[in-house]
Amino acid sequence: MKVFCSDHHRLHFPSAELAGGKFVRPFECPERVDIILARLHERAFTDIRVPEELEMGPIARLHDEEYLAFLASAWQEWQEAGFEGELIPTTFPARRMRRAKPDNIGGKAGYYAFAAETAITGGTWSAAQSSCASAQSAQRAVAAGESAAFALCRPPGHHAAADLYGGYCFLNNAAVAAQMFLDDGARRVAVLDVDFHHGNGTQDIFYGRQDVFFASLHGQPQDAFPYFTGFADETGIGEGIGANANFPLRPGCDFAAWSDALARALRRIHTFGAEALVVSLGVDTFKDDPISFFCLESADFLKVGQQIAGLGLPTVFLMEGGYAVEAIGLNTVNVLEGFLGA
Repeated sequence: MKVFCSDHHRLHFPSAELAGGKFVRPFECPERVDIILARLHERAFTDIRVPEELEMGPIARLHDEEYLAFLASAWQEWQEAGFEGELIPTTFPARRMRRAKPDNIGGKAGYYAFAAETAITGGTWSAAQSSCASAQSAQRAVAAGESAAFALCRPPGHHAAADLYGGYCFLNNAAVAAQMFLDDGARRVAVLDVDFHHGNGTQDIFYGRQDVFFASLHGQPQDAFPYFTGFADETGIGEGIGANANFPLRPGCDFAAWSDALARALRRIHTFGAEALVVSLGVDTFKDDPISFFCLESADFLKVGQQIAGLGLPTVFLMEGGYAVEAIGLNTVNVLEGFLGA
């Protein structure tokens, strides 16, 4: 299996994030990539490549033009405004407020962000682009005939909507890869999100479309970030009705219940008639993850890969979450090995 990863991910690493009322070292940290790469080498994944040059076309088809311009200029605007720290939004257009974009960079950040844990630094835009370039390269490999490829994306992407960032995400890598399959001639594509947190951004991008089926397994929104999306009755709108399936699961969910939900999601994808599959691969369903509440064991991730392989589809795996850093390599590579060995 070809693996794509850019060392430019290191350009984005905020000094802190807001969690539990304190500023803490970000859970989404560079060593996540280092540990996964080390495990890939241990398990003889030898075809590890630097991604090809980023193609902005698929990104621009899915993301708002002014939003992309904001990401490209935000850090410079922040510095020109005289601020010395990292760019963290503190004010958001809440209920009954006018959703007019401010001129002030602090206001702009609140306009485009949906959560305050995600800071922008001097290297954020470059890192986000390199992450998406890895996703694009993995898609191209599969479109060219590989049965599967893995993009070790950082920062992750599934929380990024057409014009919103948050949850550590800026560009939606999974949505871009799905769009590229369609651009290559596929009629129907599926995105399967197995991250603990709901892929609100991917859902938002495809919610009114019938050519991409989105399925997400996640902590129920009453209890889990991002809280306000991911309910089971969110099934699409307009032409997209029926092409969105959420499987919210309760705290303490074990592998038996989680695997049953995955089986139901896979049946929906099969019935949809997808010709290619994009997997938002989060391993924060692990029992020791610090910001999640499921109970999967490391051995369970082998079975996850086996189940996904049962679809028999050309598959792109894209890295999303997973914050039990010491186990992230084992758990991630177990999914890939389970898939390959099925």
